[in-house]
Amino acid sequence: MKDNKSNLYFISLGILITIGILFIITVLLLTENKTIANGNPDENFPQGYRIVSPEIPAYLEFAGEEIPTDNFEVYERMEREFLSNTYWHSATILAIKRAGRWFPVIEPILKKNNIPDDFKYLCVAESNMENVVSPAGATGFWQFMKEAGTKYGLEINSLVDERYHVEKSTEAACKYLLDSYNMFGSWITSAASYNMGQDGVKNQQERQKAKNYFNLVLNSETSRFVARIVSLKYILQNPEKYGFDIKDKEKYKPLEYTEIILDSSVTDLADYAKGLGINYFILKMYNPWLRDNYLNNKSGMKYSIKLPSEGSIEIIND
Repeated sequence: MKDNKSNLYFISLGILITIGILFIITVLLLTENKTIANGNPDENFPQGYRIVSPEIPAYLEFAGEEIPTDNFEVYERMEREFLSNTYWHSATILAIKRAGRWFPVIEPILKKNNIPDDFKYLCVAESNMENVVSPAGATGFWQFMKEAGTKYGLEINSLVDERYHVEKSTEAACKYLLDSYNMFGSWITSAASYNMGQDGVKNQQERQKAKNYFNLVLNSETSRFVARIVSLKYILQNPEKYGFDIKDKEKYKPLEYTEIILDSSVTDLADYAKGLGINYFILKMYNPWLRDNYLNNKSGMKYSIKLPSEGSIEIIND
């Protein structure tokens, strides 16, 4: 009988302890939920970390033309792209870094052709300054389709594709933009036509009986395109304001190179590269417009081949 009482005592004690533990856990959970509800961050959450809506400048312009942000739809269109490019950290960081290498190449070509400097940000919006190919086949920094690239003077075939040539494709983009400006009389509309095509924009202007880009009902991509360019312009001009702390030493440096003329065929570009004291990888890195491992040049066309300046890149031994 005594043993039974003892067992009952320990069972009761165990139940009371269990109830006590459950009560404490419940209180802790309720306290934590209340803290979160009151907006107080958990002590394990990084202190000082805030997600905020980036400040949109009161006055926005592109290529000297004002963006009518007094119109709430235009303002919200701009804000969407400021948000996207502020918080798409990896892409924007790469844009800031690559600008150190490629803006010094692009800027003088724009200036020489009387194209506003702001159009370098169109290149960022198109490809983030990378030789990419879109699902539709648009290629290179300036995302030329084959037909348009050929029209504006680029050589495009299986062996040579100058859409991958930054300087030459920038020249072609300048020609396109000048044609667009002569057609539309607006740099903003010219930028939109770069995305939608000159005929596409012109047809919509006639169909909708409106000329101003911001008065046109366009597809989603073209409607966002100018805002994307504008947001990239302001973020890259003042990255610290938008939370990007990229030091000058962290930006990619311009390529240092010399040039030689190639006016004959090459049966094996790997052997050709070795004869120049480099390797096939480096030859293609500096000359990505060479699209195969050989070059037919029976006509004696003069191609300028870039070679890294001595000591500017470490050549990895096999």
